[in-house]
Amino acid sequence: MAKIAVIGEVLVEIMADTPGYGFDAPMALRGPYPSGAPAIFIDQVARLGQPCGIVSAVGNDDFGRLNLARLAGDGVDVSAVSLDRDRPTGSAFVRYRPDGTRDFVFNIAHSACAGIALTEAAQAMLAGCQHLHIMGTSLFSPGLVAANLAAARQIKSQGGTVSFDPNLRKEMAISPDRRADLHRILAVSDVYLPSGDELFLLTTAQDEPGAMAEIIAAGPRVIVHKRGAAGLVCHAAGQDIALPAYPVDAIDPTGAGDCCGAAFVTMWLRGADLPRALTIAAAAGAQAVTQRGPMEGTATLAQLDDFIARSGPLI
Repeated sequence: MAKIAVIGEVLVEIMADTPGYGFDAPMALRGPYPSGAPAIFIDQVARLGQPCGIVSAVGNDDFGRLNLARLAGDGVDVSAVSLDRDRPTGSAFVRYRPDGTRDFVFNIAHSACAGIALTEAAQAMLAGCQHLHIMGTSLFSPGLVAANLAAARQIKSQGGTVSFDPNLRKEMAISPDRRADLHRILAVSDVYLPSGDELFLLTTAQDEPGAMAEIIAAGPRVIVHKRGAAGLVCHAAGQDIALPAYPVDAIDPTGAGDCCGAAFVTMWLRGADLPRALTIAAAAGAQAVTQRGPMEGTATLAQLDDFIARSGPLI
């Protein structure tokens, strides 16, 4: 099976026990949980039994050891995760507001993740990979943009494929240079996995058919539009497939999109037809929100098939 790689942040997430606004007073917290969008994605890939690895960096601390133990225990190749003895492992403190939106306090840019690079260990791991997944959250520095683009070119030169989840929001301020970087990544991508309004992040069109056509013209062969509780829409090979979401009691939505994307990419690489790949992806996203903690809802293929059998088909 094709080995999947991802380059990006590994961090811990610590959550407030109660809903509210921000962190301006002492409060009860829960965690640390292993986290980071690339780490959640690759953990779900590993749980599906797909060979995979991550290029990242952690501090010489308990948070780093917690993440490495979880990823390696689930089957992720962590040989390209560097140990930074000067900077701590990245962190995210999260508090859910009453309406379900979130407040964050991040330490990523000044953590060990700031030192992520294509080391000899990373180059060796990438040489054995046939697919690269790129996360927009991991493009927080020019060095990481360059590393992802270099890895994408390497994977493509090896006959492999690339997927891209922008993991950004249109209302966020994006500089012209950053937007140009995103367009370069889109151009080398085979699969594009935007969520919500991200569908229009890199298009001039403001309607779904126009945006889909513009994205396909830019390079990707497959678009999977993740719409949360509204389900999935896939555009590929001139066909459109829409799936509703599985109804579940959502406990924690963090990581749902990452798990959904990981499941789709894995099944797509295995040659599954689009309805099967999308159904597994929808199930993975639904399962993810039923557990507290960003990586706690990752699931095996057997567990997802059991969930689908109990819940019924979407197509």
